[in-house]
Amino acid sequence: MAFEFTLRAVPATAPAAGASKVHGAISATQERVLSPVGVYVQHYLRRLESTDADDQSDHLKAHAEHAAAEAAKAINNLDLSDEEDEEESEDLLMTDPKDWKEQDHYAVLGLSKLRYRATLDDIIKSHRKKVLRHHPDKKAAQGHLNDDGFFKCIQKAFDILTDHTKRRQWDSVDPAISNDVPTGKEKTDFYETFGPVFVREARFSNIQPVPVLGDDSTSREDVERFYEFWYSFDSWRSFEYLDKEDISGGGNRDDKRYNDAKNRKERATRKKEDIQRLRTFVDSALKVDPRMARFKEEDKLKRNSKRNAREEEAKRVAEEKKAAEEAAKLAIENASLQEEEQKKARQQAHKALKKEQRALKIAFKSMNYFAPAGATPSDADIAAVTAKLDQITAAKHDAEALVAVRTELEAAQAAGNGLAALDGIVAKL
Repeated sequence: MAFEFTLRAVPATAPAAGASKVHGAISATQERVLSPVGVYVQHYLRRLESTDADDQSDHLKAHAEHAAAEAAKAINNLDLSDEEDEEESEDLLMTDPKDWKEQDHYAVLGLSKLRYRATLDDIIKSHRKKVLRHHPDKKAAQGHLNDDGFFKCIQKAFDILTDHTKRRQWDSVDPAISNDVPTGKEKTDFYETFGPVFVREARFSNIQPVPVLGDDSTSREDVERFYEFWYSFDSWRSFEYLDKEDISGGGNRDDKRYNDAKNRKERATRKKEDIQRLRTFVDSALKVDPRMARFKEEDKLKRNSKRNAREEEAKRVAEEKKAAEEAAKLAIENASLQEEEQKKARQQAHKALKKEQRALKIAFKSMNYFAPAGATPSDADIAAVTAKLDQITAAKHDAEALVAVRTELEAAQAAGNGLAALDGIVAKL
């Protein structure tokens, strides 16, 4: 659709030819199709009506009338059979624009299924569909006068959902999105029960992307990182949308301050309750997470293995200590026994020595103190032989040696040279 119109004359205040400075090349012309729709056509027509008639050219008026006619024609001829997927209930169409805070903005734009997942392109596209369907010009062409209530609801929904701050405020309290969280007592699959709720709550996070819950194969590091994230969750959720407004509009400054303070207090209370709700949900998930139970069991086995290793080491050290003590005790007992045996041996040797000393004395006496045969030894001879006996017993501390001496002397005495043998033994000492 193309239009031709005459441009107005250059104002007298415009710079003279050649005085302007070109900063860049003019782009090539392109042919585009413009569809005047919505409130912009109304504003344009109102501006034309409010303009002084002397300043309007007949050609410009004709162009505006033609544009409005073409717009109405385009709206009336638009086929929406493939454009609308969501049914509009009678209650929705009867929504009062004055109660805009109570209306479902996503439902008004036909985005009930997408809701907070709707992109800006989805909102703009749906808004255009709704405008083409419910524009007052189309309603007027169909004979419905002053039927612009739902159109105002559409415009309000569009204003809120295309404003980043206002949309967040609405999404924070969207009644169509449940705030319910599982308690962990449900006898269902953990991932099927808790996974969608974590996804739902993740939309409030200031930090994106949000870690996912994962499954049984998720590593321990990722699971621990997941719960660390949710226990320090940074939420942008706010509750300004639920603020009470001064309906009368005539309140004084003190009343306004009072209402503002009351709204802030209620916002803080709701925020605190929401934080507690989310914390309780994360606690419940952590408590029933089968992976955490498995990790705890692994830690327990690890701790037990370490404890068992320590106990085994302590047992080994104790056994070694006990063995060392028993070995030392046995060594002492053996030493004591050996000493006792040595003592007995010494006693026996001493006893045998004494016995042989007595036997030697008896042998000296029986050999008549080595006197010649038939002769009686004098006291001097006895004393001399006894002195030699004492020398022998004093020098010989071995019973066997004394036995050898006694045997030698007895043999010599029998041969008749006992005294000579005695002198020979003494000489050898």
